[in-house]
Amino acid sequence: MTTPEVSVALELERLRGTCESGFIRVDGQLALLVQRSEQTDKKLDDHEARLDAIEKNRWPLPSIAVLVAAGSLGVALWQAAGR
Repeated sequence: MTTPEVSVALELERLRGTCESGFIRVDGQLALLVQRSEQTDKKLDDHEARLDAIEKNRWPLPSIAVLVAAGSLGVALWQAAGR
């Protein structure tokens, strides 16, 4: 090999090393992003489950409000008819 071919081969080897280290760094960052995404998905699932539980416990409130309003209307009509 002549000197230019050796220098080109050396530069190509350095470039290969630089690319490999860059890809390793990008792979690490992508792994971190995937981990954070999984944690976010777990938190979102937890929040949805908690919200569903709250909604299930809250359903009687509007029904109770309607019953109280109907009872109040009935008492008001009864008092108005009695006077």
